[in-house]
Amino acid sequence: MTYLLASDLPTQPAGERFRELLARPGILQMPGTHNGQAALQSKAAGFAAAYLSGAAMTASMGLPDLGIITVDEVCFFVRQVARSGLPVLVDGDTGYGETLNVMHMVRSFEDAGAAAVHIEDQLLPKKCGHLNDKKLASPTDMAAKIHAASRARRHLYIIARTDAAASEGLDAAVDRAKLYLEAGADAIFPEALYDAETFRAFAQRVKAPLLANMTEFGRTPFFTAQEFEQMGYKMVIWPVTSLRVANKAQENLYATIRRDGSPRAMLEQMQTRQELYATIGYHDYEALDASIVKTVIPAGMPERG
Repeated sequence: MTYLLASDLPTQPAGERFRELLARPGILQMPGTHNGQAALQSKAAGFAAAYLSGAAMTASMGLPDLGIITVDEVCFFVRQVARSGLPVLVDGDTGYGETLNVMHMVRSFEDAGAAAVHIEDQLLPKKCGHLNDKKLASPTDMAAKIHAASRARRHLYIIARTDAAASEGLDAAVDRAKLYLEAGADAIFPEALYDAETFRAFAQRVKAPLLANMTEFGRTPFFTAQEFEQMGYKMVIWPVTSLRVANKAQENLYATIRRDGSPRAMLEQMQTRQELYATIGYHDYEALDASIVKTVIPAGMPERG
């Protein structure tokens, strides 16, 4: 049913709903949802939470993932995905500045409907966690950002991401994770771990809810959600997968139209009008509109004698 019907909207803060999902047995699976349509489709597929990737947001805007978009631009995407009713974990990059900027980001994300955020310990210009030559903030500077985020939040679940394993080694990543937990992080996201042994070793040494990133074409081999759970992880994301598939389909579509002068050869691969309308609740909106009584303009004040 449409999100415009108040009875369908969650009344509990998104962060609280996210915590309840984490309290359930098993690993919380969060597919990347790069826009509102993707969020609705992931919900229809049975997922209980969603992920909003910085790389997917920027790529959908035709920009590289180098920390160049703003908090307000991210909030535009957050509102789309949160409208689905799914609790959404949002990529907060480096926090969009220093401690006061982090606090502003937290409040803005909460107001937009986010359930959780992860903040990473890179310096600007930041990079995808699976690329080389990342520059890291000092552990104390990052801890200050996490502390600021925890002070600013009302319900937001805060995940500290560390990119230290690739450049400083596993011991440094573990030390950073423990410091971030002391600063107020609820969970830890060790980025770009490269084999099952390393994933297990990190989980054995860091006693907190852990997030695994199953991105394609990166340093991490393919693991299933169940394999990550067995290695000690409570959450898993597939951050850019939906965008990669959608982009490849569009590339094929444009090539077909250019070649044939028609998209007819792609019809079997298209979402039909009926499927689109069902996903976005088109007829629910129509029914809601028809049920609203025409506005009656009140008469003016009676004449005074």
